[in-house]
Amino acid sequence: MSYAIGAALQAAVYQHLSSDPALTAIVGDAIYDALPSGKMPDLYVMLGEEDMRDRSDSSGHGALHFLRVSVVTEVAGFASAKAAAAVIADRLCDAELTLERGRLIGLWFERASARRLGTAARMRRIDLRFRARVEDN
Repeated sequence: MSYAIGAALQAAVYQHLSSDPALTAIVGDAIYDALPSGKMPDLYVMLGEEDMRDRSDSSGHGALHFLRVSVVTEVAGFASAKAAAAVIADRLCDAELTLERGRLIGLWFERASARRLGTAARMRRIDLRFRARVEDN
């Protein structure tokens, strides 16, 4: 299996999150797959790192993707970041996404971590990790 479905999976996740009214009510249009230059918003969502493992078998080509979606904020406390993270977890867990290439078999929440970062720990980041099983058609 190649990494061929990776871009289609990322595009579908981005589209799904950026069109969700509950999430956009919290972060507006600050949902990125590539960070823009300049000053960042106080609260934003970033599609992040990904690992992929081949899961091809006798029925065809497939892959298991481990996706990270991060919520980053400089707002005091974790409340707004956790609200956004909860919406993301709810919307992506078992989501039925249509891919431009291939087919999503399943999308599952695996784990999350919340931490303080940066100078004087002013920045907060919640990383949500998901597992997606895809097959090429």
